Amino acid sequence: MIADITFDTLAFVKELETAGIPPNQAEAQARALSRVIQQVEKSRHEEQKELATRGDVLRMGNQIELAKVELRKDIGTSKVETIKWVIATGFIILSGVAAINRFVPPPVPVHFHTQTQEMRTPAPATQPGK
Repeated sequence: MIADITFDTLAFVKELETAGIPPNQAEAQARALSRVIQQVEKSRHEEQKELATRGDVLRMGNQIELAKVELRKDIGTSKVETIKWVIATGFIILSGVAAINRFVPPPVPVHFHTQTQEMRTPAPATQPGK
């Protein structure tokens, strides 16, 4: 709501005329000053529309709280979905490994034995009679 400022243009004109300003100029100054005052009040009113009231702040706080609750719910749902996908993926991987082990024969082990020379020490000679 625009608060009207009372501006008595007639008194303003008479004051200017008393100061020696011609009536035409005094009336023109009064009209110009009246328009300036109206524009200032209009801009103040528009600035006040942009300011948040206590009710606006409370409503915004409620909206933020609702957004938090929804976000927590979405995060919980995402956690459950992620766990389901991890378990399903693990099961699929284990099934694939089991299928590969069942249907693909293991490779035949190849053992290479290198020829090693056995080193024996000669047995000590025994003396007869001892």
